[in-house]
Amino acid sequence: MNPSNDHHNIVTQAKELTPAIRAQADEMEQARRMSSTLARSMADIGVYRMLRPGSIGGLECSPAVFLQTIEALGEAEASVGWCAMIGATSGVYSAYLPPDIARDVYGEGNEIITGGVFAPMGQAVLEYDHFQVSGHWRWASGSHNCQWLNGGCTVIEGGELRKLANGTPEIRAMIFPASDAELIDTWHTMGLRGTGSGDMKVSNIRVPRQRSVSLLIDKPQSEGALYVFPVFGLLALGIAAVASGNARATLNEFREFAGGARTAGARKVLADRAPVQQSYAQMDARLRSARAFLFDEVAQAWESAQSERRITLETRGKLRLAATHMTRTAAEVCRDAQDLCGGAAVFTENIMQRKLRDAQTMTAHMMIAPASYELAGRVLLGLPTDDTLV
Repeated sequence: MNPSNDHHNIVTQAKELTPAIRAQADEMEQARRMSSTLARSMADIGVYRMLRPGSIGGLECSPAVFLQTIEALGEAEASVGWCAMIGATSGVYSAYLPPDIARDVYGEGNEIITGGVFAPMGQAVLEYDHFQVSGHWRWASGSHNCQWLNGGCTVIEGGELRKLANGTPEIRAMIFPASDAELIDTWHTMGLRGTGSGDMKVSNIRVPRQRSVSLLIDKPQSEGALYVFPVFGLLALGIAAVASGNARATLNEFREFAGGARTAGARKVLADRAPVQQSYAQMDARLRSARAFLFDEVAQAWESAQSERRITLETRGKLRLAATHMTRTAAEVCRDAQDLCGGAAVFTENIMQRKLRDAQTMTAHMMIAPASYELAGRVLLGLPTDDTLV
């Protein structure tokens, strides 16, 4: 497979799933998870293979194609876009594994779906050629539809916590069959209800050493430019893509609503009122501006990855800034749109309410939390910065 082919058809195919996704949106909201039918439909068009190496059957898409695909799914329904983003980004681990191990886990077809949690909520005890792993992780989005899961762990060797050169604990992702994990339904939330992001737990399972990855110290075994891109940057950008799609859907829903809605005693529909027209134009401009910033930084970083085989810390900082700005601007746009709807938007049957809940829930992710502005600011100001997670 030619990794230089961006497989742009996947964006079109993702958009074509919109009717099927929206037909199941209410069901997902009630079930608090995405259906296996939708997961399979996304697998069939290669969504989960977007960031896997071409050498093992992945699409090895450019970051821009990845973002456009996730954005399209997020516009159809935020929870679907979120699960797609988690499934696709977890596939990056395949570039760090020995090729034979990567093929065993990820396969060379569409059927394998992976997920998991990077946060080190588990412990891996090194024993010769394997780890004994136990852990309890939160936020395991889309895990019900996965065949393989991963969980971040601190490493214990010889009875002691293994540390990196800077003194911080070594964190490795342990990759294991989903059947080894217990999935615990804790997902009762304000937003992104359809993601099924409950807990997962494993107890004293055996994971071969070669089926573990450290994104902090391991080097990719695949040589494509995609794997020069910062992995945590891709995750933050994926969140921003879901947020962008959700906010665009919100503005589209508002436009339809405003064309037929009147406030009490008013002769004009909302769309005919000058203040509403002004506010809508401003929301649209803010969203477009944030999206343009996002895709501009991605394009520049991608050019560096392809031509120089490196991405500077400053560029990585700008990627994080663009992702954070996009996600948080999108949430502001959703709040402002709901505000313009007046009392009609407080009812659960109004889709604007769900869009706002989803948008606000996205802002809780650590990759685009307010602290990301501080991180980006330190980088842009040239101050000493721990770039571990940039």
